[in-house]
Amino acid sequence: MSRIHVDHKDIAKFADERVNLPKQKADEYRAQVRRLREKLETHLSENPTFSLRKMILSGSLAKGTALRSLNDIDVACYVSGSNAPQDISELLKYIAERLRRAFPNLTPDQVKPQTYSITISFKGSGLDVDIVPIIYNGDPQWYGNLVSQEDGSFLKTSIPLHIEFIRTRKKKQEKDFAQVIRLVKFWARRLKNENPDFRFKSFMIEMILSHLLDKGCDFSDYPEALQHFFTYIATSDVREKIIFEDFYKASTVGLFSEPIQIIDPVNEKNNVASLYSSAQADAIVAAALDAGDAIDAALSATTKEKTVYYWQKVFGTTFQV
Repeated sequence: MSRIHVDHKDIAKFADERVNLPKQKADEYRAQVRRLREKLETHLSENPTFSLRKMILSGSLAKGTALRSLNDIDVACYVSGSNAPQDISELLKYIAERLRRAFPNLTPDQVKPQTYSITISFKGSGLDVDIVPIIYNGDPQWYGNLVSQEDGSFLKTSIPLHIEFIRTRKKKQEKDFAQVIRLVKFWARRLKNENPDFRFKSFMIEMILSHLLDKGCDFSDYPEALQHFFTYIATSDVREKIIFEDFYKASTVGLFSEPIQIIDPVNEKNNVASLYSSAQADAIVAAALDAGDAIDAALSATTKEKTVYYWQKVFGTTFQV
């Protein structure tokens, strides 16, 4: 394989310049969420019967896998008490009303109930915070019923355990594990921008790469790590059942009928790819085959022009050396 024109260090440089959310921005966004949480905690201390129990930063920013293109942040909002309605639309109105009381400095149009969440818009930064409610009944590991953003159903989850799951793996390969996640997410985002019908959600990417890490994949060489990911997708036909045993035994996982089966690491009854069809699975495999072929061609190209051309088939025209 030729590494003369593009090597690991070139992919790392591209990631720093084009893929990763800059640390300064990440710190700024976390600070905004922290201020929201602190104001809410003050409100809670003054109103002991208030039903909002906890706000936890979730999603890519919490896990350290956010892309530079990040413009919204996910926050889990734990709600408890007999006064909290179980109907989703009523629940969202209920939470929005209490958020407005807790944060009177926000204008009404900055706190908007969506279909399954509530969006708080910061006019200064242009950043949106999507607050997703979780019905909480006092579980010490912060298990509760999440309102699914895909179909509005209630789904058992624990945001702290999800974050712990990723952090445990980041410790095994500091920097490189999260970086490869961001590179693959960047690839998937480019495909989604080109084809709105293409689906490959970030959580599935994180779980597949976590599975590869657990199997001993070394992510310290980015071209090889990317090729390992795409090869796995192609050879498994993205139909291999993926199970983790961090918080439950594999023997407790039931049978699923969906073509892609990636079992939620904190809920053995939830297939995170349950809404993906066979056609969508095939599209992921086809895209992985194309990306793998492009990387093979890039690593065997004899000129810089050809090498960059093939890497652009993976990352788009923003990739330059």
